[in-house]
Amino acid sequence: MSQELVQAAREARSRAVANYSNFQVGAAVETGDGEIYSGCNIENSSYGLTMCAERVALFKAVSEGHLNFRRLCVVAHSDKLTAPCGACRQVIWDLCGDIPVLLVNLKGDQLTVSSAELMPYPFDRSFL
Repeated sequence: MSQELVQAAREARSRAVANYSNFQVGAAVETGDGEIYSGCNIENSSYGLTMCAERVALFKAVSEGHLNFRRLCVVAHSDKLTAPCGACRQVIWDLCGDIPVLLVNLKGDQLTVSSAELMPYPFDRSFL
């Protein structure tokens, strides 16, 4: 996995707005043409309006015209590697299909899984 992708996710994590959980997350996605877009989690007092780092990164890329993605990285400060939540898994599947997802913590532990491993029986446009 690209060190540039991991670094972008780490830097995004430092900009997280996590006033309630104090759990900062950063993510970065690499587009099909090699551009990298990052995002951080942004919490809201109503909790339901909180936006996860993965969705911020993906939505930024989509808003700039990208619809083809190579891989995604998620960085969090935890002993256990942090995987995307269920909502993010659905968005990753819908926008990216089966791509590598790199999970990283600040200690340097890393694991690469596929989005298909994260979401083994996805609901997608094939059902509509």
